[in-house]
Amino acid sequence: MAVETELKLRIAPGQLVRLKRHPLLKTLATTRTATRRLYNVYYDTPQLDLHKSAMALRLRHAGRQWLQTLKGGGEVQAGLHQRNEWETPADGEALDFTALEAGGKRLPNAVRKRLQPVFVTDFSRTSRMLIFGGAEIELCMDSGKIRAGRRTRPISELELELKSGEPAQLFKLALALLDIVPLEVEYISKAEYGYRLFAQVKPAVTKAVAPNLAQCLDVPCALQAMIGSCLVHLQANVPGAVRKLNDEYLHQVRVALRRLRVALGMAKIFRADDELAALRADVAGLCVELGLSREWDVFMTQTLAPVHARLPGHAGLRGVSRASAKLRGQHHAKVRDALQSQDFQRLLLRFGAWMHGDYWRRLAADGLALPRFGAQILEKRSKQVARRGRGLADADASQLHALRIACKKLRYSAELFTSLFGAAKTRRYLAALAQLQDILGILNDIAIAHRLLDKLESEERHDTLTLIRGWMEHDYAERMKALGKAWKLFVQQKNFW
Repeated sequence: MAVETELKLRIAPGQLVRLKRHPLLKTLATTRTATRRLYNVYYDTPQLDLHKSAMALRLRHAGRQWLQTLKGGGEVQAGLHQRNEWETPADGEALDFTALEAGGKRLPNAVRKRLQPVFVTDFSRTSRMLIFGGAEIELCMDSGKIRAGRRTRPISELELELKSGEPAQLFKLALALLDIVPLEVEYISKAEYGYRLFAQVKPAVTKAVAPNLAQCLDVPCALQAMIGSCLVHLQANVPGAVRKLNDEYLHQVRVALRRLRVALGMAKIFRADDELAALRADVAGLCVELGLSREWDVFMTQTLAPVHARLPGHAGLRGVSRASAKLRGQHHAKVRDALQSQDFQRLLLRFGAWMHGDYWRRLAADGLALPRFGAQILEKRSKQVARRGRGLADADASQLHALRIACKKLRYSAELFTSLFGAAKTRRYLAALAQLQDILGILNDIAIAHRLLDKLESEERHDTLTLIRGWMEHDYAERMKALGKAWKLFVQQKNFW
């Protein structure tokens, strides 16, 4: 069994041709380029039972040879694909289950009987070996298509496969290539695209999943798992947000970035680092742009929409809605530009290099027990919430905002540590905290809505904006009553750490 470690990058076909001719590759190359056609047939049941079990079975025709490969397990983090692979020669285009068993892998008979070709990847691969930063890396340039019946999808990508050396060098090489041609980190494999093509399914919105810290013996491992889960959450939703498939994609991008900021804040508490500080600053800057977009989303869907529903014929409200929609669209365009930018791709690659760099090895000797670290973080966050919540009945907008931020940090921290302390222990605490945070969020949205109304102010809209402000003031008073009850419920919860 082998373990593949590779970084996948999307590239436009024209840029692929340009990169092939660039002198940097000749400078780094230790072998001449070799081009071959790779024809791969993937097998599964009509219900995709192997795929659902995180396995892939294929036959590959390369030159005069057929190879049978079974892939399974592994993970994808910041575009880095790591997976187990069992490969054996095959006699023609026919599966050999005996060879699988000889390699220690046996498929159930019920699955064997229903296996059929489900899709084909057919592409030309130009490869060469490079030495970069002391690592031996195979650079593969792939161009072709995926076919599932009559449905097709183009292939145009780079694969950087680590043969020896440190994984961080894959990301550093990608950063060097990004200075030459536009690239995008690809977290989805050719096979996954093939399965989607076969099943005719669209990518679903991906929500945050708490990392499993059970296998982590120390703090560095836990922090890597947390940050890695946030990056997976982020990358999974960016394509849908860019293509405007659903507003929920953009919402999940925002959530992923907020959680990432909290996880990076924990890393800073554990140990400061220059690159960590730079990454935190860049993520914060991205959050600002997405935050401006969110303000107009919330204003239109949660402030204007209810008033408009009760007064559907109000001409002034229609005018305010049109003006708001225009500003909302401008901010959405800025967000899409930011997520499609090469700066965003550079940020992802920098994260990959940092996640596999010296920072983590230097931490390994510090020896702070993981449960103690988790308890320290949560205790600190909890005290911040308690301090911000004093005198809540008379709190002004700035205090409510500070309390909301403290609750958000505590909630995301608690969620990231859930597997360490157990879901059963954290459930009621998190539910009470989420209720408190939601009400504070609505109060903050009302405060922001007043600011946005100021931007819309004009003589002809004055009466309409006064009407909207009246609805908002009534809602604010009701939410303040609910806030007192939510705070009382939260302070009754026992700490689970």
